[in-house]
Amino acid sequence: MKYDIDTLNIPNHIGIIMDGNGRYAQKKGLPRTMGHKEGAENLKTISKFASDIGVKHMTVYAFSTENWKRPTLEVSGIMKLLSFYLGDWKNQIGDNDLRIRVIGDLSGFDEALRKKMAVIEEETKNATFELNIALGYGGRDEIVKATRKAAELCAKGELKAEDITEEFMSSLMYTSYVDDPELIIRTGGELRTSNFLLWQSAYSEYYFTDVLWPEFSTDDLLQAIASYQKRDRRYGGLNK
Repeated sequence: MKYDIDTLNIPNHIGIIMDGNGRYAQKKGLPRTMGHKEGAENLKTISKFASDIGVKHMTVYAFSTENWKRPTLEVSGIMKLLSFYLGDWKNQIGDNDLRIRVIGDLSGFDEALRKKMAVIEEETKNATFELNIALGYGGRDEIVKATRKAAELCAKGELKAEDITEEFMSSLMYTSYVDDPELIIRTGGELRTSNFLLWQSAYSEYYFTDVLWPEFSTDDLLQAIASYQKRDRRYGGLNK
């Protein structure tokens, strides 16, 4: 199925809650880790297509602060997959103009993984399309960390309480270098935000789909964008 979209009204920044990897694997009679692998492969397809149609930034929810509570075997499998893709990033990206950034609390990841993250961020820093991968990420945790930073600056006398504006708080978020997402997509059929980009999504449009992430196609992305383009984005105001 094809969807007509306005090429002049493509969201600049799209967030994606990539849900359904485990259920996809179960449906196929595969280990849950294979679902995560298929999800990672699909991320390459979707990010390339998003770049081709004019999206500039994409932030994907890959591993949350709560995901550490999953079974040890599953977490271990995810870490191995992450290590592989980070280590093989040149082959995985190919000639795609893809800048990769990792956001979140990385303290729970081992040093070898963190080094690989740093390498890929440095090596891709001049690319145009930006893929933000949220790892060890939680929206509440992000806001708490930003609030602590503001409090520390106030305690040092480097910041006044009246200087703590929305713009200042935004500057303390992991995504301070990019505008907030206009559209957030959640796959997998769940109807909740799951602690993703809580600050940044204040005026984001949400799109929910039952499609499991490994099966989320480029047509599904076009359908989400078509739905977004029909929304009336008033930001609390009224139509002119």
